[in-house]
Amino acid sequence: MAPNPMKVALFLEEADLEYEAIPIDTKLGDQHTPTFRAINPNGKVPALIDGDAVLFDSNAILLYLAEKTGKFLPRPDAGSAARAELLSWLMFVATGVGPYSGQCVHFRLFAPERLAYPIKRYDFEARRHWQIVDDRLAGTGYMVGGTYSIVDMAVWGWAPRIPFMLGNEAAMAAYPHIARLMAEIDARPAAARARAIETRHPFKGEFDEAAMRNLYPQIFAPDPTTARAR
Repeated sequence: MAPNPMKVALFLEEADLEYEAIPIDTKLGDQHTPTFRAINPNGKVPALIDGDAVLFDSNAILLYLAEKTGKFLPRPDAGSAARAELLSWLMFVATGVGPYSGQCVHFRLFAPERLAYPIKRYDFEARRHWQIVDDRLAGTGYMVGGTYSIVDMAVWGWAPRIPFMLGNEAAMAAYPHIARLMAEIDARPAAARARAIETRHPFKGEFDEAAMRNLYPQIFAPDPTTARAR
């Protein structure tokens, strides 16, 4: 599974919640169907339906589930400062770590033109964001309040892909505290159960042109600047 669904799967398993995992094969374009767009207008995974509540964005889902269950959040008596800390780091992952890491991969591997500046910019920003995470873990052990929380789960979704994202198999050596946290979470039974979810479904494996069109439609779309000029 992709990083964002993995975070949510980990929480569901850690919290021992009953759920039904419905596969959305993004290489086949399932995310663009009217049925899925009715749940998530942005056409991204994951999404969650919980009774009348419909959520999209993995970090929003994590926060919703944590507040609903009362699990993997700062202690109830920790006060507003602890909640502020949790929200700050959760949004840091949502708006910084994830997007910069994703763009780092895209411009290095999938962009139709391998342009030096965007490759340099997003590689630099991905590394900078991951260094902030590593520095944080060096001082606290976990991302928030010294205890395992949804922010650690959010980091876990992305961090195992650091070597791939940065194009260097040894890249994790630069982030020893992230590596330590990943090993600790990977050893939890819930992590193994979360990873096993995708083995239940026959997802498309080929990264062919059809998959590229479904994942990166902008590559094949007309140039809007040219269209306006006409």
